[in-house]
Amino acid sequence: MVARTGGAARRVVLHEVGPRDGLQVEKTVVPSERKLAWVAASSAAGIDAVQVGSFVHPEKVPQMADTDELFRRLTAPGAPRAGHAVLTGLVLNEKGLDRALACGVEMVCLGVSASETHSRKNTGMGVAEATERIVATARRAVEAGRRVQVSVQSAFGCGFEGAVDEERVLAIARAYVEAGLLTISLADTAGHAHPSQVERLYGRLLALHPGIEPACHFHDTYGAGMANVFAALRSGCVTVESSFGGLGGCPFTKVAAGNVATEDVVHVLQREGLRRDVDLAALIGLARDVSAFFARELPGRVHRTGPVPQLARSAEGAPA
Repeated sequence: MVARTGGAARRVVLHEVGPRDGLQVEKTVVPSERKLAWVAASSAAGIDAVQVGSFVHPEKVPQMADTDELFRRLTAPGAPRAGHAVLTGLVLNEKGLDRALACGVEMVCLGVSASETHSRKNTGMGVAEATERIVATARRAVEAGRRVQVSVQSAFGCGFEGAVDEERVLAIARAYVEAGLLTISLADTAGHAHPSQVERLYGRLLALHPGIEPACHFHDTYGAGMANVFAALRSGCVTVESSFGGLGGCPFTKVAAGNVATEDVVHVLQREGLRRDVDLAALIGLARDVSAFFARELPGRVHRTGPVPQLARSAEGAPA
């Protein structure tokens, strides 16, 4: 299984969102030094992008209070750099972008919820206002020379409203495309997605413009996360967002649940003969460290079971 665009195989890009989405609902605040170690471990293992944090009010999400400082330390001249990962940050509004630009964020991530209720709980804005402001903010980030990814949150359903009209999702995506914003993630914030829905919606998204670089972000609330990831890849998705140990969840949705686990995604990809360049053992070690820090079992599987024995035989053999 591999992402395909126009019939051509594409390398699956891995975006670790654990330091942001994974931690934002946790009550135990993680020390900055521990976060930096987890970012470095993800990058050193071969992950392509790491979401270091989000630029939100510290009283609303205390876990993200040190985001600016983390970026300053990671991007300071002469700062040691493990691996090749792009350092990304989530921005919710214009002030957030000002902070992101000031502290060295390399890729700015922004989003609009397709659910009116979730949008207001998450940003204090309705969908129409949020779309207008996020598009304008994203354009500013592009003009400042930053890479930009935009997303449609609650794209597959909402914990408050239930089903979300696909036309509303596509209307937001069209606004992105019209603004020249072509790196677009569809986020299953509530975990409601199922594979046939995923394939249909990515097909409709890709039909909007030939230059779209699609990403996916699935929560495993109802156990369909991994199936949805591979449905997205079959449909042409290029980037998978995931979290170490399956940690995470949106604090502003009705039922917060973890993301698809990074090490689980890499394990399946490697069984398919893909992304053998990523150090799976290192990712398993990272997930175990996160689990030990929080002193509880995390929802991911492979960090508990270990990989299937076939993966240890050869990096060159046929997929197991």
